[in-house]
Amino acid sequence: MHPDEVDIDTALVKRLVATQFPEIGDVAIRPVRSTGTVNAIYRLGDDLYARLPRTAEWEKSLETEWTWLPKLAPHLTLQIPTPVQKGGPGYGYPFSWAVYGWIDAEIYADALVSDEAQVARDLARFVQELRQVELSTGVPSAGRQPLIELDVETREAIEAVGDEIDSRAALAAWERALESPAWQGAPVWIHADLLRPNILVHRGRLSAVIDFGGAGSGDPATDAIAAWAVFGPAGRSVYRQALAIDEATYDRARGIALHQAALIIPYYKETNPEFAALAKRTVEEIIADSTDL
Repeated sequence: MHPDEVDIDTALVKRLVATQFPEIGDVAIRPVRSTGTVNAIYRLGDDLYARLPRTAEWEKSLETEWTWLPKLAPHLTLQIPTPVQKGGPGYGYPFSWAVYGWIDAEIYADALVSDEAQVARDLARFVQELRQVELSTGVPSAGRQPLIELDVETREAIEAVGDEIDSRAALAAWERALESPAWQGAPVWIHADLLRPNILVHRGRLSAVIDFGGAGSGDPATDAIAAWAVFGPAGRSVYRQALAIDEATYDRARGIALHQAALIIPYYKETNPEFAALAKRTVEEIIADSTDL
């Protein structure tokens, strides 16, 4: 998916595990199919999985998780990944990697959710809990630059998508977002990537949030992107109400979500079409929501 991506396969993971963590034993090791773009994921038996960064820039994200997940977990009622072991380079693989406890759940999909409104309330509670965690020394900055600094890049991405989306409507939604005042409030803990692949459900209910590599201190509007990236109109309304999102924050969040999705579609169209399709869905939700204004 990336020009500087390293080669990762089952044989490599078996060698790394056997050499660095022999206590795991001779378990079945198999790749986990996902829309993930940052790490290659391998199941280790029934109870563990390994995440291996695909490129050098994402090794830091793994370090972020290793440092902060144990500190965040006691404050959150939803399950989040549990780090078990941290590995290092070997057999030609150049980065740190990690082993986590397996979470028995499935990636969010409409057909798997029994009550979208309840999921929206549960995710809003997670965001509120995360925001209330103290920003201690060393918390990394998270999120994106102010919308105005993303203007040229976003317009180019929308143009690059071509007829995959309604480009005129997307630009109109983007221009409305640009009218929102820049964020000047106090930073809070944010997840920063509340997309469907990072939201897990079990037996129809929200059960876990994963992928904290981009988490840190930032604009609370960033975690409002789930309004479009996860939910449809009904869930979006409940989510906004549960988080008490004001108009300016909502417009800013719409811009953040549109920027992210617009960049994903052309970049992953060929190499990760399922992920690109989810981004296209996000743009369509943003357009529909903007049309209703």
